[in-house]
Amino acid sequence: MIETLLKELSLAVIDGKQNESISLTNKLFEAGLPAKDILDKGLLPGMEVVGVRFRDNIIFVPQVLISARAMKTSLAILEPLLSKSDAKGVGTIVIGTVKGDVHDIGKNIVAMMLRSSGFTVIDLGIDTKVEKFMETVKKENADIVGMSALLTTTMGYMKVVIDKLKDEGFDVKTMVGGAPISKSFADQIGADGYAKNASDAVKLAKDLISIKA
Repeated sequence: MIETLLKELSLAVIDGKQNESISLTNKLFEAGLPAKDILDKGLLPGMEVVGVRFRDNIIFVPQVLISARAMKTSLAILEPLLSKSDAKGVGTIVIGTVKGDVHDIGKNIVAMMLRSSGFTVIDLGIDTKVEKFMETVKKENADIVGMSALLTTTMGYMKVVIDKLKDEGFDVKTMVGGAPISKSFADQIGADGYAKNASDAVKLAKDLISIKA
């Protein structure tokens, strides 16, 4: 029965069915399944499918956001329980669209996918200055800084942030992404990694955390 409910929960997330997601989450909790198992075995597998389909252009931003809302409704139930448990977060990521750029759809999807995968995400929003990145990394003791840019005129600002982090001696990894960004550009500016989509961003973040550890 538990396995069936978990599969149904995954499907509810994939299909973006909020009411079903809430109902199934509650049923699993009432059946005695720990909150972390509901997350790891029900919600996350569903979002992984969504991430792969988005990466492969099978679904697009609207469908991802619908699934994200279903995921969020279940997380709202589980978060208080997870915070009381011994479940340890994967790591802390500070993410933002760089100074001069106000595009955030891609960044928002990446942030959502990272949260869904167990990361603590501090989203600085758009038009983020180097000072804000620095301040937040220090305050949150972040493991990773993620930066996004959609304009070729703003992508160079990523190097400003990376150089400043290195100059100040912060023990933090950096990852970049966005339409005009490439792996060669990431290498050129000294970033620790580049992700072309949200699914790859999650994998990269996990890899960077394991290297940092």
